[in-house]
Amino acid sequence: MAKMIRIMGVDPGSVITGYGIIETDGIRSIHIAHGHLKIKGDSLPEKLGIIFTGISDVIKEWNPQEFAIEDVFFSKNAQSALKLGQARGAAICAAVTHDLSVSEYSPRSVKQAISGTGSADKNQVQHMVGIILNLTQKLQADAADGLAISICHGHSRTTQRRNLALKGKMA
Repeated sequence: MAKMIRIMGVDPGSVITGYGIIETDGIRSIHIAHGHLKIKGDSLPEKLGIIFTGISDVIKEWNPQEFAIEDVFFSKNAQSALKLGQARGAAICAAVTHDLSVSEYSPRSVKQAISGTGSADKNQVQHMVGIILNLTQKLQADAADGLAISICHGHSRTTQRRNLALKGKMA
């Protein structure tokens, strides 16, 4: 049996940043923690500082071994995309400051890993995260997305390791 690894997934946002922490061996995923940070501040730099500090605090509390984050999606609103990119940057800086490797996943690949379709809506993702992690309580949407990103990374890292092992055997 493969060793369990603790993964933190983050759904970044300039208003709410969701996170989820699981342990997985690539097949079984176990819920450890989840939550969200409500980002209150008057200026964007203040909000980015809150994201950095909040994610740092979660990392210190739960000691994940790997960190995964949702990649920027293309938005019709350039200002929103820019703010999202900056929120991602603050969260990534918190992870790197704690010596965590960072993996990035598109929203479509996260939905595909969780529900089997890249076009799943938020309710489908929340529902499937609850089933995969055997959770009975309704999940806050951003926290569910953080857990979904963790699960996606857990599955992806297993596939990546298998592919590397196969390449090694072929060489």
